[in-house]
Amino acid sequence: MPVIDSIQVGQPTDYLHEGYADGKQRSWTTAFFKTPVAGSVHVGRLGISGDRQADLQNHGGVDKAVLAYSADHYAYWRQHLALPEMPPGGFGENLSIAGLDEAGVSIGDRWQAGTVLFEVTQPRQPCWKMSRRWQLPDLAAQVVANGRSGWYLRVLAEGELAAGTELTLVRRPHPAWTIARANRLMHHERDNVSAAEKLAALSELSAAWKESLHKRIANRAL
Repeated sequence: MPVIDSIQVGQPTDYLHEGYADGKQRSWTTAFFKTPVAGSVHVGRLGISGDRQADLQNHGGVDKAVLAYSADHYAYWRQHLALPEMPPGGFGENLSIAGLDEAGVSIGDRWQAGTVLFEVTQPRQPCWKMSRRWQLPDLAAQVVANGRSGWYLRVLAEGELAAGTELTLVRRPHPAWTIARANRLMHHERDNVSAAEKLAALSELSAAWKESLHKRIANRAL
């Protein structure tokens, strides 16, 4: 049974970055750097207590309240990236989950964790902050290529949560639409309008992904 291996939260913080062509340092703000939570933590409709997002246009909100990532991916990344000390939370996730990955999670899944009820809304789309966090310019592109993205969760029932809590699948309305399949459609099958229409029609899909897919469909119709 899948289990929450660790829970992480972060606050928007300013960091210095030196990777500019002119050689100058500039600050950037991110909450990507997460630290583990000891004991139980409250999970509300907008996320985990003590966690915030720096970019509220692209992160956070009801549809992306909690970011989950497979703890099972870390063995690969630590070896592949030569980062043996990469900790849980290294991909900016709130929940590091053992025993579950993108092939085993579907859009609309409802997962019970203690008193908290989650609903899967969309894959996480990797951005430049992931690459900058680890000073690996192509890291986000690698995630797009291999699909080890993680996924976002909507909170349907609030409650307390702690590391070690097992997750139980209580509803799976769209078994064919795994996170892995949704990733392939979004990033690698951009001409598959029929599949885009089917994914966009799922009521549980996040508003952001619905908007992106509807734009793609409209552009193909021109």
